[in-house]
Amino acid sequence: MSLKDWEQKVLDSAGAAEAVAEIEDELRLAAGLTALREQAGLTQREMAKRIGVSQPRVAAIEKARNVTVDVLEQYVQAAGGQLEITVTKGRTRMPLIGATAAQPRRRGSATASNRTARPA
Repeated sequence: MSLKDWEQKVLDSAGAAEAVAEIEDELRLAAGLTALREQAGLTQREMAKRIGVSQPRVAAIEKARNVTVDVLEQYVQAAGGQLEITVTKGRTRMPLIGATAAQPRRRGSATASNRTARPA
């Protein structure tokens, strides 16, 4: 069996698509947090000082998918941003954290204050 055939077999196995999506989300979050810190002109050491943790903890935050909302909010605020978490269900968007409106909104009726920026 060639490497390409083996790779395809693995990707076709049960649960592979979900596992790949989870890894992609983790990488997207890590890249987004790192980019946010760098755009703020901060080193990991400077970020650590701002949120009251060690530099290795900042490195772990930037790599981890299972970061608490509190830690994520501290990190984003230390970089000069505001964390917003919005649930999208069909055409309805419901801001949960950081948005000014607590009521569900339809897509297309969102205002600038409740749009959620996603890390690059």
